[in-house]
Amino acid sequence: MDSGAPSTKLDPRRLVVGLKAVAETTRLRILMLLAANELNVKDLTQILGQSQPRISRHLKLLVEAGLVERVREGSWVYFYISDRSEAGRMAMRLISEVDTNDSVLRRDRERADALRREREAAAQVYFDAHAADWDRIRALHVSEADVETAIRAALGAGPFKLLVDLGTGTGRVLELMADRYERGVGIDASQAMLAYARANLSGRGLTKAQLRHGDLYDLSMPDGSADAVVMHQVLHYLADPAAAIREAARVLAPGGRLLIVDFAPHEMEFLRDAHAHERLGFATQHVEGWLAEAGLEPLPPHALPPPQDKNTDMLTVTIWQARQRARPGNTGRQTQRTLEEIR
Repeated sequence: MDSGAPSTKLDPRRLVVGLKAVAETTRLRILMLLAANELNVKDLTQILGQSQPRISRHLKLLVEAGLVERVREGSWVYFYISDRSEAGRMAMRLISEVDTNDSVLRRDRERADALRREREAAAQVYFDAHAADWDRIRALHVSEADVETAIRAALGAGPFKLLVDLGTGTGRVLELMADRYERGVGIDASQAMLAYARANLSGRGLTKAQLRHGDLYDLSMPDGSADAVVMHQVLHYLADPAAAIREAARVLAPGGRLLIVDFAPHEMEFLRDAHAHERLGFATQHVEGWLAEAGLEPLPPHALPPPQDKNTDMLTVTIWQARQRARPGNTGRQTQRTLEEIR
């Protein structure tokens, strides 16, 4: 696809700028840390034991050199090594040659690991507070393992240059599909869920997946930038599912695949009252109508009914699929964004 990717070669001036940026002890230590995890200024000051102004100045130089990118998440700004620029890839090649047994770098890793464990513990508190609710909903439909198997089969083998998970929650889809994409981005409106997802993916060493705070109705992504988009158990929380589907279609590249996983129509009112479900499932004709209105080509859906041996009322999970026919034109708002703005 036409991703607008930068050249794979660095011009001599950019090469010199990049090498100068790496050639300083603290900045090299920062790069070593960012190669493993996205971190903010506060994290780096704690790990490196240096002042906030000093760390900020080093990060500014790394960003200006194109080695590091930044993304705002609420009041925080997270930094990571760019995986879309040749300067960032050069940085990864350089730090791969560094002796990781160096005592200073080893101490940095130990402090970063301690910080990660603190985050995981805090995120686990949130997860535990809501786990009973999620488990109750999962008990109402076919096993999660069967749903995930169906998701992998429906989405296909890829490989995908960019997979976007809208309403990423715990980041499970990014983890599930990790062997099939070069880069994954999970977007969620909940800071608490992003904290849990970040701890979850970091603990599994999944560095090619990134997490972003964002609005599903107004994605900070350029037209046609993703070749796979997933919306797993998201639509029933939304007041305007059709608008979210139009926005998902906007960021799909020609031939890209949209996968929607949600419930068929049901009458379990307690899900609306106790779990903030806006919609009690969706009829296939409605979902396919929204897909077609968004300029997508609907593909045959796949239903996962509850086990036959269950006596109580249960939910049917449906997987709807669609393909992007061509790069959409004006889908309600023109955008001049480029791939450099996926932050």
